Formats: sequence, C-alpha cells, structure tokens
Amino acid sequence: MNNRTSRLLPVLAVLLLAAGAAVLLYPRFTAWQYRRGVERRHETFAQTTPGDPLLEQLYQDLVRRNEELYATRQSELTDPFSYEQPAVSLEDYGLEDGVIGFLQIPALDLELPILLGANEQNLEKGAAHLTQTSYPVGGPNTNCVLAAHRGYYRAPMLREVERLQIGDAVRVENFRETLEYRVVETRIIQPDDVQALLIQDGRDLLTLVTCHPLGSNAQRYVVYCERTGD
Repeated sequence: MNNRTSRLLPVLAVLLLAAGAAVLLYPRFTAWQYRRGVERRHETFAQTTPGDPLLEQLYQDLVRRNEELYATRQSELTDPFSYEQPAVSLEDYGLEDGVIGFLQIPALDLELPILLGANEQNLEKGAAHLTQTSYPVGGPNTNCVLAAHRGYYRAPMLREVERLQIGDAVRVENFRETLEYRVVETRIIQPDDVQALLIQDGRDLLTLVTCHPLGSNAQRYVVYCERTGD
C-alpha cells in the first residue's frame, strides 16, 4: 500500500460514515420538516374567524350536504373515482389553501391537515376526506371518512395506526369548533368494501382509513371513532 492510498483510507471511511448517518437521519429530518409545515398551516388556519359570514354559510352548506348524504343512503358512493373529486370549493368560502380542518391523534403524537377529496395530491399533504362521505362538522347520522398514507417518504402519517386502542382520543378541529371522538373499533377490510364506510343510523362517527399491512396496498386498516359529546 503506497502513502497516497494510506492517506485516502481515513478520508474514505469518514465519507462513508457521513453518508450512512445522512441516510439514517434523512427520514427524521423530512418528518420534522413536514411537522413544521403542518404547524405553520395550523397557525394560519387558527386565524379564521368563526363568526365570518362566509364560514357560517359553509357550515350550513356542509350540514345540508350531510343530511342529503344520509337521505340518499350515499347512493353515489360506488365508484372509487368519486372519492377523489371534492364537491365543495373551499376557496369560495375564503379558505384559500384547501384545508378544512385538522386531525389530531394524541396517542400517536400526530396532527394532519384535512383536505377535501381523496386524490394523490391531497394524500401527500395530509388526511384526505372521501367525497360522498359526511363532512367533518359532526352531527347525528354522519360518518366522516378520512384516508391517509401509512408512512410516506416525507412523514410517518398513519404508520403506527395499529398502536391505537379502544378509548383513545381522536379530535377534528374544523373552522368552527373542535369535535371530540373516541376509538370504538378497528377492522381490516378489502379495498372495495364500500359498506364499511357508510353512515350508521343515529351515530356520529369519524372513520380513519389507511393501507394494510405496512408496506402493502392489499387491504385497508380502518379505525372507527365515535363522538363523545364533550
């Protein structure tokens, strides 16, 4: 081994260690970056005024839509494509960035923005509301279904969803109030099992959906949460 080679070996070792550390730390960095972005969006969202006439109109419109979904038994919830296209333009009501609220799961130390329409663009940003399911304003005869990735290159999202236990708190903060729910059931379903997402008579539900098992898209892991009335 010549002198030049012997001098290069320590440098190469340091570079390899640095590269390995970067690979290990990158997911933590992107998760921190994503979380900071969510916090900034929440700060902006918190500046919305509940008494704003446009937001009050939005609330009334969403309540009416929820009543219609129940009355029609969600008859249009047949084509997966119907999940993707939002039926409400939040910009018309002054919510410019498309966020209608925030999903908070204390047991997972998790907060995600809620966006209307379960398309890939929204799933990259947070929890996506499935069109043709109830909107996140609560009330009897509602079931708001939110989908989120089970791990994403930028953030964990619902990666640890199986840690949730019966009785754990789940919250939805919308532009008007914070709705309190508790986990009441978990279930594994097939991707096309629409029946599992339907409104249940008399109940005020929030349903979380993600891929299952971890790293696969073969099934869905479903968490049913019921309003506590707090």
